[in-house]
Amino acid sequence: MSGMKIEVHHVTRVEGHGNIVVDVKNGEIKECRFEVVEAPRFFEAFVRGRPYHELSHITSRICGICAVGHATTSLRATEKAFGVELSEQAWLLRKLNFHGEIIDSHVLHTYYLVAPDFFGTHSVIPLVETHREVVERALRIKKLSGDLCAMVGGRHTHPIAMTVGGFTHTPTEHELREMKERLEAARADMDATVDLFSTLPWPEFERETEYVSLHKDDEYAFIDGTIVTSDGFSYPIEDYKKVTNEYCVPFSTAKWTKHNRDSYMVGALARLNNNFDQLHPRAKEAAKKLGLQPIVTNPFLNTAAQVVEMVHCVEDCIQIIDELLSRGIKPEEPPAVEVKASEGVGACEVPRGILFHHYAYGEDGRCTEANCIIPTNQNMANLNLDMQALLPQILDRPQEEIRHLLEMLVRAYDPCISCSAHFLTVEFV
Repeated sequence: MSGMKIEVHHVTRVEGHGNIVVDVKNGEIKECRFEVVEAPRFFEAFVRGRPYHELSHITSRICGICAVGHATTSLRATEKAFGVELSEQAWLLRKLNFHGEIIDSHVLHTYYLVAPDFFGTHSVIPLVETHREVVERALRIKKLSGDLCAMVGGRHTHPIAMTVGGFTHTPTEHELREMKERLEAARADMDATVDLFSTLPWPEFERETEYVSLHKDDEYAFIDGTIVTSDGFSYPIEDYKKVTNEYCVPFSTAKWTKHNRDSYMVGALARLNNNFDQLHPRAKEAAKKLGLQPIVTNPFLNTAAQVVEMVHCVEDCIQIIDELLSRGIKPEEPPAVEVKASEGVGACEVPRGILFHHYAYGEDGRCTEANCIIPTNQNMANLNLDMQALLPQILDRPQEEIRHLLEMLVRAYDPCISCSAHFLTVEFV
């Protein structure tokens, strides 16, 4: 590949600005890395000086795909800071809203961003002509998940009904019953999704790493829990810095992280590896059909793990709605907040992995310091090491195939680099 240069601009199936750089001379790999070239966004500075009740609405704008996840994590940090307890109904509604977003994001990634790689197209649009039933299924699931988020959170994205201690809006019994019927009907689409992705020829690649996620003994953890790793470590959420250990590299505007090894992985695959026993039985059956049995060490299968989580979330939503209906859904006033100088840490498993929000408040209830650690940043070191391990295995293949496989590896992580512009450059020198 000496002297050869290939550039691929405007690959739209990753979120944000990122470059793949490969330099091979005389068969020797000189450089292989993934660069993040987004400008810093300064959300931690935005919230300083703002009153506590504004923070979840500001930080949800970090991401239009994970808006519920950021809002929920933000609220948990504030609630812990002020000692606010949630009612059982509020907890159930939070979980219901969160599941809606997990399904919404996962169907976007699996069908719209990853599936075209296996159908030989550059986007989902040509599949309307060649695989119309696949596109229609994806749209049905997307509509269902968006409507679920709107029913609980007040609108499809950037929820307005969630507030510190609870909700300002409550779905009606009729809305819940109607949503349950739609979720039960969606089982057919979930089964078809599992069948589809179980037939895809996933690239063969294995690399052991450390998998980090939240964990609960009694449920598949998405909100709160204990930080656990596949290497046997366990920490309370408040000790998150012992896991993340952020540091800077010269070619990335996103900080990198590492824990017990040089890198770790977060996301659906990490959750499945650490929490397989807590999956719903139908989700375990889906995992079996997809060939996922922990510990899974092929990062390309992160997408398959997302399919498993979609099945789990649909089933858990049905159970949650049954519980809400049996309890009797009713409007609730959020509890009064006793403002004080304090700090709190929230952690949730958003679609792309474990997310941390850490706030300090003054006596007036205004934020004095904030720290947000995003899942995609936590995956950057691991993605780079995966690239460096994969490239020597595929150097004998045509350049176009090498480029495509490296892009597929980036997409497998479902990176949300900035959740704004879309750009990827692959450069062979």
